[in-house]
Amino acid sequence: MSFVDPEAPVPSGLRTSEFVLRPITADDAERDHAAVMETRDDLRLWEQSTWPADDFTVDDNRGDLIDLAQRHEAHRAFTYAVLDPAGDQSLGCVYLFPTTAAFLARSAVTSVGDADWAAVDAVTYFWVRGSRIGTGMDARLLAALRTWFAEEWRFQRPVFVTNEQFSQQAALLDGTDLRLQFELREPDKPGTYLVYG
Repeated sequence: MSFVDPEAPVPSGLRTSEFVLRPITADDAERDHAAVMETRDDLRLWEQSTWPADDFTVDDNRGDLIDLAQRHEAHRAFTYAVLDPAGDQSLGCVYLFPTTAAFLARSAVTSVGDADWAAVDAVTYFWVRGSRIGTGMDARLLAALRTWFAEEWRFQRPVFVTNEQFSQQAALLDGTDLRLQFELREPDKPGTYLVYG
């Protein structure tokens, strides 16, 4: 897998009995918008911003998804919609970035221990629809991603990122065998991002 070679193969998706991952497209705008708005309080903590605004529309979302799909196609970053098995309902999203992504390059990254940021081969963010958190789907998605990354992506050192203020997801990551490896601060955001690997 390569973030820089558009000809390199990229896994087309992942299917479990509970959810399906596939590259996000503009056609997902309505179902994704419903999940985003249901989860907006968590997403504002996760994003450290006012996104999504209360008046965020399906058309606004479609514009965002067009950009995400273009970045996916160009291998600049990869975004996967998380859907129910029938493909009717959005359950969340997964985003993969290289450490050279512009927003990461502008960020201050501090190692915890002897972790080496240059050795990281994928920076992963994910969120799960608010109504599915109580079922433990976020933990099952994380476990599925770890297996998928090892077996299909062949990542050696993927990391998972959350914000310290998104305490539910930080607790999820703390409760695994993943360890806090870096703290990341984006210049225009108030909270510290926690990076586990």
